[in-house]
Amino acid sequence: MSWFDRLRRGLGRTRNGIISEAGVAGRDWKMDWEELEFALIGADVGAAIAGEVVTEAKRERERGTSFKEALETALMDQLEPDRMRQKLRRVGFQLDVGRNEVAPAGKVIMVIGVNGVGKTTTIAKLGQYYRGYQHTIMFAAGDTFRAAATAQLQAWGDRLGIPTITGPEGGDPGAVAFDAAQARQARGIDLLFVDTAGRLHTKHNLMEELKKIKRVIGKADPEEPREIWLVLDAITGQNGLEQARKFHQAVGVTGVIVTKLDGTGKGGILLPIVRELGLPIKFIGVGEGAEDLQPYDAAAFVRALLDMPARAA
Repeated sequence: MSWFDRLRRGLGRTRNGIISEAGVAGRDWKMDWEELEFALIGADVGAAIAGEVVTEAKRERERGTSFKEALETALMDQLEPDRMRQKLRRVGFQLDVGRNEVAPAGKVIMVIGVNGVGKTTTIAKLGQYYRGYQHTIMFAAGDTFRAAATAQLQAWGDRLGIPTITGPEGGDPGAVAFDAAQARQARGIDLLFVDTAGRLHTKHNLMEELKKIKRVIGKADPEEPREIWLVLDAITGQNGLEQARKFHQAVGVTGVIVTKLDGTGKGGILLPIVRELGLPIKFIGVGEGAEDLQPYDAAAFVRALLDMPARAA
């Protein structure tokens, strides 16, 4: 099964939620505009953005495009920063959103998030993905508070042939990150992924610890970490948006990875991540397999969501 087919299947719950809530009729998805707006809100797009999507879709529909194509255009305007910049510029506004790039800006990537979002497994998948592009990879098991987390990352490293820097259970995660940053330089490794313990974004002391880990990496390897990727569980919906906001305020998130899109009808959360927070989405996940985490592509996401065929390359 191709990635696009897996993505289309994974977004089934979100798509079905929109269909049922908006009362879709016919293959062209003819529906009441107000019901569509409520359906998008139900998919966790957010009220303001849902209103913008419907307004833009109406304009496109009046130009003679099919309903699906009108909705595709409206959603793409929200998910593609350059398209939105052009539209806002015409009416005198600017939108400061970075371009979505998979290539890391630096050599060290901190991976952060709350408990249970799948950070450790995500790191393993990222290691496999980048190794496929001939990069040398190293892992740092910075979640020293859970022996299982260290063991899990070590097991993934052994399985993939990726060296893993570990520390004692209950030890200082900053020390592990420091040692790993030095080891990466000494061995000439291309990319270091630093796992961190899950933490509630509302716990001040734990967020301060995250800042410390970032600082000590910088002491070992100046100008790093240049990437801090936040893993969000799509199931959390709008709560994930607040998580992203708090983590970004604390350490400066440079990218978001959205996992478990196949397990929720709240796939619309990608829109406010891009629009409200201005954070690029790096990868999205629709399953447990390594091949189920792939680089985010706005066009593929929208067409899969609307059950439209993939565009030819």
